[in-house]
Amino acid sequence: MCLAVPGCIINLSNASDPLARTGRIDFSGVIREISLAYVPEAKVGDYVIVHAGFALSVLDEEEAQASLQAFRVLDATSEDS
Repeated sequence: MCLAVPGCIINLSNASDPLARTGRIDFSGVIREISLAYVPEAKVGDYVIVHAGFALSVLDEEEAQASLQAFRVLDATSEDS
């Protein structure tokens, strides 16, 4: 099973080369450098779905927050076990 996680773009790098374009993504306080090659329309402040180091799609903030809340519920459930 694959898991794609939403994160917020906090800055962009290599913006002039679409295939080398990366961004620093905030995953609830964990910052990672991610390839943005598949989402050329993504900009700072956007939420993206990330899997295996690549942003796969852009989400609106409402969708991203709903996904993050679902992850928090799952985390809380696993802690109760």
